[in-house]
Amino acid sequence: MTDASLSRRDILRSGTIAAGLGWLGFLDPTFTFAAQGDDEELVPFLNMPRSRPGILDWETLDSWLTPDDQVFSVSHYGNPKVDPDEYRLEITGLVDRPVSLTLDDIRAMPKVDQLMTLECAGNGASKGFMGAIYNSRWTGTPLAPLLKECGVKDEAIEAVFIGTDRKEETLRKGTKRETTFEVPFGRSLPVEDAMQPELLLAYERNGEPIRPENGAPLRLIVPGCYGIANVKWLKRIELRDRRYMGRYMARDYVTVRAERRGDEVEFVETSVLKMNLKSIVARVTRLPAVDGMVPVKAYGAVWNDGTPIERVEVRVDDGEWQPATIDAEPYSKYCWRFFSIDLGKLSPEKHTLVSRAIDADGRIQPTAEDDEIALKRTYWEAYQQWPREIDLSEA
Repeated sequence: MTDASLSRRDILRSGTIAAGLGWLGFLDPTFTFAAQGDDEELVPFLNMPRSRPGILDWETLDSWLTPDDQVFSVSHYGNPKVDPDEYRLEITGLVDRPVSLTLDDIRAMPKVDQLMTLECAGNGASKGFMGAIYNSRWTGTPLAPLLKECGVKDEAIEAVFIGTDRKEETLRKGTKRETTFEVPFGRSLPVEDAMQPELLLAYERNGEPIRPENGAPLRLIVPGCYGIANVKWLKRIELRDRRYMGRYMARDYVTVRAERRGDEVEFVETSVLKMNLKSIVARVTRLPAVDGMVPVKAYGAVWNDGTPIERVEVRVDDGEWQPATIDAEPYSKYCWRFFSIDLGKLSPEKHTLVSRAIDADGRIQPTAEDDEIALKRTYWEAYQQWPREIDLSEA
């Protein structure tokens, strides 16, 4: 470290970092759908595969915070083994005072909780991939005060977050200009976004150390953004004066979508980042038939990038949209919210149910036939309405 470097002691003793940080209030519910009664019988969805291990099972979920055995894990450059005793986080690049921190240094900093739903950008792209989402209480230290203490230079435009995981990549494969090189996993954020108070350097999930496959010993938490932005096994934060164009910013996790411009259709590529407005009917229940008709309720979840949710509606078959009740609690800005609806008595036959969400900005969750989904050519950002089929003909 140079004379201009920020010492670990300076950081740990700094009053600036602690200023304005309050302990986040936290509800620790052990229930999922509060309106569901013990006498209600689960109605299985038709033509839907059962959830595999290591991913969310909507029909058996019984906790607002997702248990470990239903937490998905995705890695692109393998799962590196990081020794916590040897771990260092570097903050470097265009900063006045670069620093190298141990895990103990980070744990000694102001400690806060951040509640957040984390979703894979490909979740919902197929029937077999509907549970790549989970809700957590992350614990760590806020990123923004630390960056301020390091002194981000005016010319810095991006903060690049580099993981420990590495892999060889090949460009222009099969051509005379083919080149192969080893690179670490990385993602970036504009400096303004990196300085938002919600971002966290996290070392715990739900009160326990983060599991190795989920990014231990330290990962970035970016509320309201898809999982790909929440860099695991975080090794370095580098401030730069030019755009970072790593594979998972510029060539992969890129949504290709056609947009109508008058009579023309033009394809546009955008990097995956913020979570889109999305809801899903998670489970359906019934009571014994009354006069040949079946009392039915539906339960589900809704989430997005933190924009307030105005309402959720549910439709049966080709009927009218009906307002669902969104649970007032538990509630946190960046977490999923649960909803329920009493659908009354339905005929004992097959039915299709679907939900849609509307946010405070008037945005409506699209159908699969709407342009923003139908004209999309890539796997990511599968936030369309998802119809569910049930059969009430069997008692």
